[in-house]
Parts: sequence; C-alpha cells; structure tokens
Amino acid sequence: MAQATKKVTKKKKAIRSVSHGRAYVQASFNNTIVTVTDQNGDVLGWGSAGGAGFKGPKKATPYAAGMVVKNVLEAIKAYGVKEVNVFVKGVGGGREAAIRAFNTNGVNVLAVKDITPIPHNGCRPPKRRRV
Repeated sequence: MAQATKKVTKKKKAIRSVSHGRAYVQASFNNTIVTVTDQNGDVLGWGSAGGAGFKGPKKATPYAAGMVVKNVLEAIKAYGVKEVNVFVKGVGGGREAAIRAFNTNGVNVLAVKDITPIPHNGCRPPKRRRV
C-alpha cells in the first residue's frame, strides 16, 4: 500500500520595499550586535562582530561595529532601506561607531535613542562576611 506523495511547490517570496526602518545596536563589553527591522519590528537582517570574523577582545572595538553595520546593510540591500531610527543598548565601545557607520554607508539616521536598561534600586547586596 504505497501512499501517493503530494508535490509541494514553494512560492517565490516577493521582497517588499521598506524605505524607513529601525536599527537596534546592542553594544556590550564583549560583542556588538546590530539588528535592522521594519516599523512593525519584523527583522530584515542582523549581524554580530563574532559573525563578521572578529575573535576575543576585538569584537567590542569600534572598527568591528562599523564592519557589522556594513555587513548588515549589504544583506538588506534588497529591501531598499534609506533611513533608520537607531536604538542603542549597552555601554560597549561600538556604540558611536555603529551610528556613524550607518551614515557612511548611505543610510540616513533620523533619531538616536538610548534604551540601556538602568536598575532602579539594583541587586540585593551580598550578606555581611563572617570570619
């Protein structure tokens, strides 16, 4: 009893045009991650310094952040993103370099917002040491 297999054809996905997007830059002490989304938050492309070929302490450098932005913009070129709002999170070395890299690679930066999480009262301190 052989089952008849149904042939599945995949439709070619039409690439939509997104002229205005959002860029999220997460700059930690260890790495820099850049994500570009549309206005709804649907991810168009992303990249990290580790994925760009940097290892160890070089991942958190401003140069690595610039290369990450260049790679991400190359990947999303088909969407036609012309201007972005940048949301920066973290305190790493690639913060300003990533924002500058958007401008140098032909994408207009409309606004920059810092969304670094700030503790209201912080963690509970460790208990007193008894010797």
